[in-house]
Parts: sequence; C-alpha cells; structure tokens
Amino acid sequence: MAGAMPRQAWHAPLRRHPSAFLLAAQLLSLLLYPLVDDTQSGRLLFGAVALVVVPLAVWVVNRSPAVSAIAWLLAVPAVLLTVAGVLFREPVLLPWSALLESALYFYAAGSLISYMMQDHEVSADELFAAGATFTLLAWGFAYAYFVCQAWYPGSFTGLEPERPRRWMELLFLSFTTLSATGLGDILPVASPARVLVMLEEFAGVGYIAIVVSRLIALSVLRARRER
Repeated sequence: MAGAMPRQAWHAPLRRHPSAFLLAAQLLSLLLYPLVDDTQSGRLLFGAVALVVVPLAVWVVNRSPAVSAIAWLLAVPAVLLTVAGVLFREPVLLPWSALLESALYFYAAGSLISYMMQDHEVSADELFAAGATFTLLAWGFAYAYFVCQAWYPGSFTGLEPERPRRWMELLFLSFTTLSATGLGDILPVASPARVLVMLEEFAGVGYIAIVVSRLIALSVLRARRER
C-alpha cells in the first residue's frame, strides 16, 4: 500500500494536467540545452524528451492505443538513429532521425489541437495545451530546418555565414518565425528553406487565429456565465 500511494500521487497530476507536464518538460529542456549545445549530450537530451515525454502526453490526452502507437513508432526509431549517429560518429544518420522527430512533434501538435477543439468548455489543461502546442510546432519546424540544412547545404545564413547553423540557432529561427517576431539575424537563402519558413509563418498565423482565439473566446464566455 505504501508503494501504491507515491505512484498514485505521481499519476494523478499527470492525468489531470498532461499538457502542463509536456510544456514543463519542453521548457526545461530548452533551459538546459545551452549548457550542452553542440555536444553529444545535447542531441541525446532532446532525443530523450522526444522519446518519453511527447508520446506519453499524446497517450494521456487522447487515451487511444492507436494514436499512442503512432507516436511511439516515430519516437523510438528517431532516438535509436540519434544514438547510433552520435556514438558511432555517423552524421549521415542525424538528418533521418531529425526527420522522424519533426514528424513526431507535428503529430503531437495535431493531437493536442484536436484535444483543444473537441468540446465547448475550456479546462485548465487545455490552456496549458495551447502553450505546449506552440513549443511542439516550434520544435517540429526546427527539426525540419535541420534536415533542410543537411540535404541542401547553405540553406541558412547569419553571423559566420561560412558554417552551418547550430541546432539552437535553428530553434531560435523557428520560435521567432512562428511567433512573427522575425528578428532576422538568421536568414533562409535557399528555396527549400524559404518554403519551410513560409509554411511556418502560415502555421503560426493560423494557430493564433483559429486555436488560440477560440480558447480566448470560450474563456470569456465562461467568465460571463459565471458572473
């Protein structure tokens, strides 16, 4: 019985607020990554987040074995390819793992959007889901940028234009593009890179206009009803 209580205490918050758990894990990995940028630990850290946190959040939100299975089918090979590429010094494997990780993050973002759109009441977890979905989209496009840069060298430029962009630079570009900040210190110069940036700009505007505005409107209506 004593062993069951800690397990129940851990499961209860996760089931009530899975999106908060996902958002916290995403932001924590973001805060920790500058400490291990451009190292083996950095790639493995982000791979571990993708393997454990994202499929778990997808499963808790959707409660569907089929939906969860697709997430695991994307996450496990992605992390295995990352580990193999890092440990055996085979950089050719990393774009393929990034491609799977990009698909995983987009799939998880779609699952959370479906979760937020399925009813006409706004829960606290759905508000956390709005933030988590933003990070998932940003990660997904950052991995897509990584693949684009690997397959089309010279796709992006910035300070020190002679070298490829680091992962943190690509993630920074993704966040600024998705949020329409557009600081402009990293620029897409190849056509495939520019197409990806335009797609992310479209996704960012659509996400704010459709999903976030709907949650705000439903929250205002609930507040009016309560008054």
